[in-house]
Amino acid sequence: MTKFVHAVEGLSLWVGRAFGWCILILTLSVSYEVFVRYVLNAPTVWAFDMMVQMYGALFLMAGPYALAQDSHVRGDVVYRLFSVKWQARVDFLLYLLFFFPGILALFWYGWEIASDSWRYKEVSWNSPARIQIYFFKTLIPLAGGLLLLQGLAELVRCWNAMRTGVWMERLDDVRETEDMLMHMDDVSIPGITPSDK
Repeated sequence: MTKFVHAVEGLSLWVGRAFGWCILILTLSVSYEVFVRYVLNAPTVWAFDMMVQMYGALFLMAGPYALAQDSHVRGDVVYRLFSVKWQARVDFLLYLLFFFPGILALFWYGWEIASDSWRYKEVSWNSPARIQIYFFKTLIPLAGGLLLLQGLAELVRCWNAMRTGVWMERLDDVRETEDMLMHMDDVSIPGITPSDK
């Protein structure tokens, strides 16, 4: 069970990190467009489409990563007061009732949208550059498939927690600064000592 969960999480983390490079491409294309538009007075016809596609790709492919890192927003005012077994029961039920139907719809209709886009080689309608967008529309069902896979791993994680009363450890990746400061004894940050906490 643990091997399956960590294999799926590893895939989600790898995909999230890979598509994280979209931020750099997005930043460079925006900076380039601002420079050529306002300094050289020579705006591009492709930069807007590039920005939209990079942001869309990042948004879609960050979903499985965020789910694998338990980074989605949760209204945990009451939830955090529950025991681990009850948290797992609530999560399991919510995944079945809300998560999977929505993600199945994303995958199903995303597949139709992407296949239609590939069939007529869709191009961007809001740009004179007529940039091809069917490659990027393929990310819709791909993100849905990865979310379904990560959702199955989350169900396994919930099932295990319902049985044992302990959450399985998640694969570690980046941590928020505030989390590192809360666990100052566990982490050493150059220039900051535990007494500065």
